[in-house]
Amino acid sequence: MANPVRTIPAGFFGMILGLVGLGSSWRVAARLWGLPPEIGEAIMAVAFVVWLILTAAFWYKWIAHRDAALEEIHHPINCCFVGLAPSSTVLMAVVLAPHFHALAVVALIGGAIGQVAFGVWRFGGMLEGDRDVSTTTPVIYLPSVAGNFIIAIGAGTLGFPSWGILFFGVGLFSWFALESIVVFRLLNVASLPPPLRPTIGIQLAPPVVAVVAFLANTQGHPELLTQAAWGYGLIQLLLLLRLFFWITKQPFAPSYWAFSFGITALSTGALVMTERGVTGAIAQLAPIVFVFTNLVMAALVVGTLVRTAQGKLLPPPVVVPASA
Repeated sequence: MANPVRTIPAGFFGMILGLVGLGSSWRVAARLWGLPPEIGEAIMAVAFVVWLILTAAFWYKWIAHRDAALEEIHHPINCCFVGLAPSSTVLMAVVLAPHFHALAVVALIGGAIGQVAFGVWRFGGMLEGDRDVSTTTPVIYLPSVAGNFIIAIGAGTLGFPSWGILFFGVGLFSWFALESIVVFRLLNVASLPPPLRPTIGIQLAPPVVAVVAFLANTQGHPELLTQAAWGYGLIQLLLLLRLFFWITKQPFAPSYWAFSFGITALSTGALVMTERGVTGAIAQLAPIVFVFTNLVMAALVVGTLVRTAQGKLLPPPVVVPASA
């Protein structure tokens, strides 16, 4: 006989990226505008609890449903989400940094080792070729771009800027290498099928997460190129708004959390630059982007809770052979 198995996809770790990003925005907003610091810490606490649940589910899948885990890690698109497991562990360093520095360092080192190992293995395998170009989507940024920027953010937050800049460079030049490839695919190959369209939200993340990563490892007034990169992220947001009705042909699903890391980084970057003395356009846009970010995140949380209540959050069960 065969048993239906429902497992939590690795892509669910994207929720943690968004929650930690939102918590980071609130931490900066508390310093900049005097907002209640408890809000940011509460969001970080929620992120920590979600991380515990998803990490337990992730390892349970590898122990109890290894076939499903192996299928995911070898899938040409879904494989890239697996790197979010160690990356989210690195983000726990950001969560814990103000409260438990030593534990935060452990999370940073452990997550960084896992992310580098996975990124080298997965992206190295992609370089062997024989890939269908239609499987090249913004998800490809996750192993080599997002993961390294996240390590840079964690390292800078904990006071290791020499390591932070190293990983910032890895993420930055990987982004430069991949950006034109992803845009070429979106322009010239068949349209993304509706279930994959929300993942285009990842396209917003590289420039603005790069800004946050660089700011985490530097001090003083932000350089003009940092401000320019934030502006490039802003135009990515406008392009995604232009695609809103095309994207939302896919009913709400956890894949919509692909927007969360980029939109929260857009907010955090603007707030940090304002805090460091940037005036003019970015400082004027910072409160608008902060409010918009909170609205987007509220919509994602509500959508997730509704789907959970409906029993539709997890993908359909996969039929696997029953154990003897």
